[in-house]
Amino acid sequence: MDRFHEMQVFLAVAEEESFAAAARRLKTSPPSVTRAIAAMEQRIGTQLLARTTRSLHLTEAGQRYLEDCRRILAELNEAEEAAAGSYSIPCGQLTVTAPVLFGELYVAPLLGAYLDRFPLVNINALLVDRVVNMTDEGVDVAVRIGHLQEPGQQAIQVGEVRRVVCASPGYLDRHGRPQHPTQLREAKIATSSASQLISAWQFVDGEQALTVPIEPRLVVTANNAAINLARIGWGMTRVLSYQVAAAVAAGELEIVLDAFEPAPLPIQVVFQKGARVPAKVQTFVDFLTQHFAQDRGLNPAPQRPN
Repeated sequence: MDRFHEMQVFLAVAEEESFAAAARRLKTSPPSVTRAIAAMEQRIGTQLLARTTRSLHLTEAGQRYLEDCRRILAELNEAEEAAAGSYSIPCGQLTVTAPVLFGELYVAPLLGAYLDRFPLVNINALLVDRVVNMTDEGVDVAVRIGHLQEPGQQAIQVGEVRRVVCASPGYLDRHGRPQHPTQLREAKIATSSASQLISAWQFVDGEQALTVPIEPRLVVTANNAAINLARIGWGMTRVLSYQVAAAVAAGELEIVLDAFEPAPLPIQVVFQKGARVPAKVQTFVDFLTQHFAQDRGLNPAPQRPN
């Protein structure tokens, strides 16, 4: 068994934390995985994986070797792609990630047009409300909201979003429009458990930061559910401006307390920095940035009172 294959086996075992799961991932048998790890440890002369009957974890030497394996295999893959011409012709599998709702509204509609333009590329899109480790999960391009750049990555800002408080006009007519964030303590609030804004909301009062504790009466698992509750007049919610842009434009929701909003969050397209960028990555980044730059909804400006 060659060393590169051994490295691939070791990487699979380390990431899956299981010989059996690694075998399934590699489409081979568990005994062959066990033999590969044993041969690797014997040749190197040190233990890479500590095993018990119930668990498996990396030793200190194994952790260092894992990092080296990832780097070496990435360089090997890069060399093969270069030889195959992938640095000049967009081709192969492209893995992208974005937050769920942003991905559904802004990224997914562009994927078909990109694929039609570059027929040798296939796309795997991970729309998840968590920060994906691009290296560990093999992600080529990430669309991220906020300052979420990892070391060794390049980020291009393509817009910004505000953190807005909103409710239906009917709810505000019945309960009044808050003039100061502290009045939110008396409001019926729905929020999402996917948000970090469950126990306190941040504002700016003049030049001073202001934190307002909130006690949401209803916590749901998705932003869309909280937004729909606000749309039908049940209460108020706080989300990112792009998530309610259509409802605000249609008059279904109204933004309040915009004079107290904190600084907007950047929308960034993130990819691995390097001397050479695969054509599939570069063309997709260019495609996204071009379209996002033309979308006014991604560069909103709060309407300040006269």
